[in-house]
Amino acid sequence: MPAARLAVDIGGTFTDLALEHPGGRSTIKVLTTQAAPELGVLAGVGAILQATGLAARDIAIVIHGTTLATNLVIERKGARTALLTTQGFRDVLAMGNESRYDQYDLNIMLPQPLVPRHLRLPVPERLDNEGNVLIPLDEAAVRALVPKLRAEGVESIAVGFLHAFVNAAHEQRVRQILAEALPRVPVSLSSEISPEMREWERFSTTVANAYVQPLMARYLRLLEDGLRGLGIGAPMFLMLSGGGLTTIDTACRFPIRLVESGPAGGAIFSAHIARQCGIETVLSFDMGGTTAKICLIDNYRPQTSRSFEVARVGRFKKGSGLPLRIPVIEMVEIGAGGGSIAHVDAMGRIAVGPESAGADPGPACYGRGGRAPAVTDANLMLGRYDPARFAGGTMKLDAAAARDALAAHVGGPLALGPEMAALGVIEIVDENMANAARVHAIESGKTYEGRTLIAFGGAGPVHACRVAEKVGIRRVLVPSGAGVGSAIGFLRAPVGYEVVRSLYQRFSSFDVAAVNALLTSMRVAAVAVVEQGSFGAKLTESRIAYMRYVGQGHEIPVPLPVRTLTHDDVAMIRAAYDTEYTRFYDRPVPGSDVEIMSYAVLVASVVEDADAAPAPGAADAFAPEVAPARHQSVRDTLTGEVAEWAVFDRSTLRPGTRVVGPAIVAEDETSTLVGPGWNATVNGLGYIELTRETA
Repeated sequence: MPAARLAVDIGGTFTDLALEHPGGRSTIKVLTTQAAPELGVLAGVGAILQATGLAARDIAIVIHGTTLATNLVIERKGARTALLTTQGFRDVLAMGNESRYDQYDLNIMLPQPLVPRHLRLPVPERLDNEGNVLIPLDEAAVRALVPKLRAEGVESIAVGFLHAFVNAAHEQRVRQILAEALPRVPVSLSSEISPEMREWERFSTTVANAYVQPLMARYLRLLEDGLRGLGIGAPMFLMLSGGGLTTIDTACRFPIRLVESGPAGGAIFSAHIARQCGIETVLSFDMGGTTAKICLIDNYRPQTSRSFEVARVGRFKKGSGLPLRIPVIEMVEIGAGGGSIAHVDAMGRIAVGPESAGADPGPACYGRGGRAPAVTDANLMLGRYDPARFAGGTMKLDAAAARDALAAHVGGPLALGPEMAALGVIEIVDENMANAARVHAIESGKTYEGRTLIAFGGAGPVHACRVAEKVGIRRVLVPSGAGVGSAIGFLRAPVGYEVVRSLYQRFSSFDVAAVNALLTSMRVAAVAVVEQGSFGAKLTESRIAYMRYVGQGHEIPVPLPVRTLTHDDVAMIRAAYDTEYTRFYDRPVPGSDVEIMSYAVLVASVVEDADAAPAPGAADAFAPEVAPARHQSVRDTLTGEVAEWAVFDRSTLRPGTRVVGPAIVAEDETSTLVGPGWNATVNGLGYIELTRETA
């Protein structure tokens, strides 16, 4: 009987695999094959099966996450897409909401729409805000566009009509007409992709879905066929940006919901670790080869949002990207990974990222033809990696190439030696991540006081202590399997799906029957998706209303009871809104009516609670001191001094073992730096707990 569960996470540099089986858990990292990502996955699957001695038929489920959809948008490598929209609204994508993310920049660059103007095609039709037909759909005008769509070589079509989120009839009819004339061209409807008010965000999300759909669907089917070719007949599920799993068919229809699927797995991983260890407030820190992801977790739940920006023109600047209206785990993602390229900017300052060397050619030290210095090169130059033992000895790093790259591109322009250039690169990248974390906390109305930083990803444990110091955190946790944390997180995620719809209401005229009818229909839609992959598991449901005071521009989420609402509930929900508003903005606005803009219903399978971390036993509490495997000369980024640091093999550390910094705890997929002034202890689960000594 199959019992093994396989998770695969494709990153910009490495593809991570985690395989849970009756004998335990096995992990592996392979380089991502960017031209054909499925080839790297299949190679990794073959390698991990060989390493564990399992057969393909032993795999019971495959869970996959990837940032390929995001990369297609960022790199503008998606399908040739057209947008059919209400006559008079073809320029919504270009106009946006007319805000400027930097009001003082006279040469401001705004994100360009994914669809050029000549492929934004108007159609005569019009609905009012309640879905009543003002102008019937001109079907002849739709058919007249078919020759142009053919002549332009359009590969995917988005349909976004005004007020279609209330009445989808016109959009659905357009799809029927296009299916008859262009049966091989996929069509994305705004009423299905993002059925909410605010046409810019709705049109942008629908266009992005259409833009990535043909390539993502092709990739997912190729991967599915490749797994079948290996003999794996198990179903494959995809990680959604909101933290749930869905079927491959749903993922092929709505690939835009996969934009943050890899990072979402990391947040789920952190939440699971937090619950195991009883840590209620956490900063999740996932640093891989291409990016670093930062997420706040409270009460064992990642912070969530229903909006996301991709392909920002202004680095770290809200409003400079393409808006996506989808359920996501809210996090900050910055171009700060092991492959992030360092250079000296026009003002003579060291800058790192967001450009990445990726897997091909990779950092200079990979010896694959890379000439630009990356963060991995700087870490190697500082002595943090053993060039002969990197990635468990599977990759031999070229220290001379790293030295030459740093000297040529950073040290030379600044008259610094390669070692000091490396120190500058690492300090800059650590400050970039810490600054992003500070801004994220401020925007969320939270602080880092009393939080624990959970570090994972191939580079996360290497940089964790310094980032923690910069944001004022005194405790760091590095779980086992940290190098492939996102992949492990996939194995902890429920099968889930969230439905969001708009229905404008005010508490002063609240229509209980209409709201109950809407919530019921949303629940039915969510359950229909989840039951395709939950295999009879118990389901849980949560409901949220997005509210604001009348006249305000932004909403805040407020939980709703999961039952039929009554008139008596209105006062209770209003009180809950006032409480939540006070948490964000200090005090409510008495006497002001509240309007509800939209609702969300999340249905998910129930995931078993995490086992609590056992305390070290009596014998472990007095675990004998472990001798270091070796010593390395390491340059401390704070003082610039070089000293011999003890290097410990993580597999030899028993629960209760204590390591006094400075030291390095090495394992195949990552290394944990125990900085000066830090101590490390192994807890009952084998996780490394680092605590900073009181100054």
